[in-house]
Amino acid sequence: MTLVLGPAQLAAIRQHGEADYPHEACGLLGGMLDDDRGVVVQLVPLANQRTDAARNRYLIDPEAFRRAQARLDRDELEVLGVYHSHPDHPPEPSAFDREHAWPRLSYVIVGVARGRAGEVKSWRLSDDRAGFAQEPIILEERKVAWQSPS
Repeated sequence: MTLVLGPAQLAAIRQHGEADYPHEACGLLGGMLDDDRGVVVQLVPLANQRTDAARNRYLIDPEAFRRAQARLDRDELEVLGVYHSHPDHPPEPSAFDREHAWPRLSYVIVGVARGRAGEVKSWRLSDDRAGFAQEPIILEERKVAWQSPS
């Protein structure tokens, strides 16, 4: 699978990571599947509800997840994955990430060192949950057509 992001979406993920530093930022990736590509159309930033280890863990409130999923459903989009930041760590999944991830979703991680966003990588958990494989990220500028209502 290849993940397709727009440049503005990538910038927004990076900015969210910087804004929440030194805690982990998190959010959902909403979009659609196009053959072997997951095309992100909408980001849904969420609050990290973790109170005991927000610097190296994130927690999405189940009710906030439900509302975000309902919003994406309303826009006829699917949850393609989750993004989060790794403050002062590389953008690679941790053992904790693996234990809590779901197969078939993309996990975008941005490394944030000393408050500045750096490298961004995307990962997918294998169906047997044995480990992650890095998936390519393609940046594509998408044009939006607008039609006035008749």
